[in-house]
Amino acid sequence: MNNDFIITISRSSGSGGKEIAQLLSRELGVPFYDKELLQHAAEHSGMNPDLFEANDEKPTSSFLYSIVAGRHVDSMPLNQKLFMAQFETIKKLAKEGPCIFLGRCSDYALRDDPRLVSVFVHAPEEYRIAKTMELYSMDEKKARAFVNKTDKNRSGYYNFYSGRRWGDIDNYHLSIDTS
Repeated sequence: MNNDFIITISRSSGSGGKEIAQLLSRELGVPFYDKELLQHAAEHSGMNPDLFEANDEKPTSSFLYSIVAGRHVDSMPLNQKLFMAQFETIKKLAKEGPCIFLGRCSDYALRDDPRLVSVFVHAPEEYRIAKTMELYSMDEKKARAFVNKTDKNRSGYYNFYSGRRWGDIDNYHLSIDTS
C-alpha cells in the first residue's frame, strides 16, 4: 500500500472492527479516529462537544425528521447540523494525510476520494455475542440485547444519512468475517 491512503472501517457490534482499526493504525503509523472525531468536529464547528457525544451514531426517524424539517424551513435540525459537522471534519482530516476512520459514515463522506479503501468487518451473531460477553463481562441475554441494539443504531444512522444500506457489500471495497 502506498503512503497516500485513507481507510474507513465499518463494523457490526462485537466483530472486532475497532481492534482491527487500532492495530492497523499502529502498524501503519497513521492517525486513527473513532470518538476523537467528535472532539475535532466540536472544535471545527464551534458546537458543544456534549451534543456530539449525546447524538453519536444515533439513528434518526425519517418521520420525526420530516416533522422537524417542516417546522424549520430556514434552519437545519440539530441532528443534521451535527452530522454535517462530522462529515466536514472527516473530509478535513482526510486531507491532512493517511489515516483510519471508524464508523460515523466515513466511507460515505469520502466515497469520491480515490485514496479510499473502505472495509466492513462482521461475524456471525453468536460469535459476536460471545465476544461481547467476554469483553464486557455480560451474560448472554444482555450481550445479545447490546449487540442487536448497537447494530440497529448503526444501521439506522448509516441508512438515514447515507441513503445506502449498512453492511451491503456493494458499499465497501473489502468485507472481512472475523470469526
